[in-house]
Amino acid sequence: MNTITAAITAVGAYVPDFVLSNKVLETMVDTNDEWITSRTGIKERRILKDADKGTSYLAIKAAEDLLAKGNINPLDIDLIVMATATPDMPVASTGVYVATAIGATNAFAFDLQAACSSFIYGMSVASAYIQSGKYKKVLLIGADKMSSIVDYTDRSTCIIFGDGAGAVLFEPNYEGLGLQDEYLRSDGVGRDFLKIDAGGSLHPTSIKTIEENRHNIVQDGKTVFKYAVTNMADASELIMKRNNLSNSDVDWLVPHQANKRIIDATANRMNLEESKVLMNIEKYGNTTSATLPLVLYDFEHLFKKGDTIILAAFGGGFTWGSVYLKWAYDKK
Repeated sequence: MNTITAAITAVGAYVPDFVLSNKVLETMVDTNDEWITSRTGIKERRILKDADKGTSYLAIKAAEDLLAKGNINPLDIDLIVMATATPDMPVASTGVYVATAIGATNAFAFDLQAACSSFIYGMSVASAYIQSGKYKKVLLIGADKMSSIVDYTDRSTCIIFGDGAGAVLFEPNYEGLGLQDEYLRSDGVGRDFLKIDAGGSLHPTSIKTIEENRHNIVQDGKTVFKYAVTNMADASELIMKRNNLSNSDVDWLVPHQANKRIIDATANRMNLEESKVLMNIEKYGNTTSATLPLVLYDFEHLFKKGDTIILAAFGGGFTWGSVYLKWAYDKK
């Protein structure tokens, strides 16, 4: 029997229409376009302005885009993995709601939360389900409405994050394409440096936590940056060494879009030329779970069957890792 690998066979995405530019942010907090661009590489980000729409809306739109592009019947989907740090609500799974909303009523679904590393963790999960031989079509969605947890008076976070969603379909492959290897790690020391303090079981919502503004994301930027630069670069270098890949063997780096300086450091460690490093951070900022599939979507036209792609991410917790993927199709 031929070995089964899990390959991406379709990609979809969605970003809201509203553009929050650096120029607009200048009117909201004490910052400016030059400062933001030079330190992060971000020029604008998309924001879902509708108060009655959550992360599920973004995810549904991205999934519907994938289904339409691939002419895929949602009833054929076996499983939906919903990678998100901003679920619609506690307890009721966002992924379950998305599955029903897109008509994937034969699929089971669940949420996966590993902050900005959620999508690469989800790739590992989706691949394992495909390789088990039990499932043929696994839809992995990365979506976050980061504007719902950002304090727009805090210039250390509001300049970074945006809203968006991306989706990929994993299917069995018998040509040796798809996910080849993964290196995933975590370290609980990060709990103190990037978090939302209240609203969970440790500090339940109360009048006091609301008055103290403890329900928005906060970070120790310098510490997070230091860990991100080191660990994202380490993971990418390690997966190359483990698979005997030289810089000439790697066709594309798909890095988490949090900060251009972190991306540059990772590419430098891999000794990759700039043309191989894919970035859309200037358009979307950090969309957390959606960053990697949005890059795959934006640059899908460049990928050729058999291309070697390294994906890398770093997120709160801390969580991080890298995935070695062989692209499975030429875009029609």
